[in-house]
Amino acid sequence: MPDAQALSITTDDGVTLAGEESGAGPAIVLLHGLTASRRYVVMGSRTLERSGRRVVAYDARGHGRSTPAPDPSAYGYERLALDLKAVLDATGIERAVLAGASMGAHTAARFALEHPERVAALALITPAFDPSRPPASKDLAGWDALATALREDGVEGFVRAYNVAAVPAAFRATVEQGLRQRMSAHEHPAAVADALQAVPRSRAFDELADLAAIEAPTLVVASRDEADPGHPLAIGERYAQAIPNARLLVEEAGPPLRSPIAWQGGGLSKALAALADRAGA
Repeated sequence: MPDAQALSITTDDGVTLAGEESGAGPAIVLLHGLTASRRYVVMGSRTLERSGRRVVAYDARGHGRSTPAPDPSAYGYERLALDLKAVLDATGIERAVLAGASMGAHTAARFALEHPERVAALALITPAFDPSRPPASKDLAGWDALATALREDGVEGFVRAYNVAAVPAAFRATVEQGLRQRMSAHEHPAAVADALQAVPRSRAFDELADLAAIEAPTLVVASRDEADPGHPLAIGERYAQAIPNARLLVEEAGPPLRSPIAWQGGGLSKALAALADRAGA
């Protein structure tokens, strides 16, 4: 964001969260996914600011320009939700629209359950956490392999371990380029490796039925499995069914294979602005 104001927020356990804010009006806070950074929610789109919103985005602990956690295990959802509260408190935001992608979606959901009075509306973008299905050992082994590759061989090692071949051919080059760009943005790659092991072992909430307590207007943005198998459509559908005041948004079915809405910064931003309007935020 060219005219963004830099943020530097220190948490209670000594982590410095790097972020930025721009625009004026009701607040929308953006939370990115695991191994990403603050740019990778609306992909640099300025639509929200132009629609009269104050946009706050920050790098999760250990990601981007934020500093590592004091303990390699301190990247779970309890800690991530506390970080979100620290950001809201430090920026003087009493109530905001929260828009989180993947890990950020799970963090936002947990925060909404713990602090409903601080949430004007909720956008859960490509959620993947399914509390009814504890991670299998092979799934955890996959996350651990990515962490090891990042520690030992850096960005290129991570890209090789990611198995880009599993991505549809139409998106493979875009995904590979995106991986290199986002992984190169981290000042503390060893901390990202720690998060790769800690986050998948953490629980954002106990069961999907817990989401029934969320009263804020909610938008669940899901992706079809052909393009984004790591964020199953079925899980997005379950979130939308579990939250009483939720709507589901998914790209149209192919052929041709369509780019997920979560990958479209401008289109996603328009959906977030519409959600904020719906909430009166």
